[in-house]
Amino acid sequence: MTSSNWSDREFPDTICLFDVDGTLTPARCEITESTRKMLSDLRKKCVIGFVGGSDLAKQREQLGANALDMFDFCFSENGLTAFRKGQELPKNSFLKYLGEDRYTKLVNFCLRYIADLELPQKRGTFIEFRQGMVNVSPIGRNCSQEERNNYEKFDLEHKIREKFVTALQKEFAGMGLKFSIGGQISFDVFPEGWDKTYCLRHIEKEGFTTIHFFGDKTFKGGNDWEIYEHKDTIGHAVKNPEETEAIVKDLFKI
Repeated sequence: MTSSNWSDREFPDTICLFDVDGTLTPARCEITESTRKMLSDLRKKCVIGFVGGSDLAKQREQLGANALDMFDFCFSENGLTAFRKGQELPKNSFLKYLGEDRYTKLVNFCLRYIADLELPQKRGTFIEFRQGMVNVSPIGRNCSQEERNNYEKFDLEHKIREKFVTALQKEFAGMGLKFSIGGQISFDVFPEGWDKTYCLRHIEKEGFTTIHFFGDKTFKGGNDWEIYEHKDTIGHAVKNPEETEAIVKDLFKI
């Protein structure tokens, strides 16, 4: 039975979960007023939430400082950091799962691999430690938006991240790790089961009978794949925020 907390919605047994980058916003850019209005209208129809691999600070840069007020559920780092109606839920930790020794070996391998890569450009912050994962970027997260766009084209042509992930899978086989390519310039490393489906455990007792998920990296190996294909979700593959808006408006007649 659906929680009475959602009785103010037209469809209280339905939740829509959204990826952030490429789904609600252009990659690493701010949400538009059009998408913001769509979400406000949708929230009258059903429960809404976002789920992404970035930390809350980065998500706020894209969704706005009031992101926790815009959504009923906010899942940062795939739900390792989570909020329900603005209240924080219990956390988990990638470092606690892996241990210092194995984590250090992972970081050292990545840094050596990146040092040997021949790329048109390299910047800084090649490895970013997060609560539930590490994010690895061959070009470095400090690159500009133009450099991001250029790297993405280079990566698609030369499969830099894909080859990097294959090397990690071979080197760290048996450690229970998953590698997921997302966004324009990086990929995530996290324990098996700690992909975006992790957020579903936070809503399993809410009683939702319909869970829609919208994402742009829904291909196998993309960071939306697991939740897009999950047995409990209805997955919607989108190319950009405009397509997200169009699908939502058609589904819910808003």
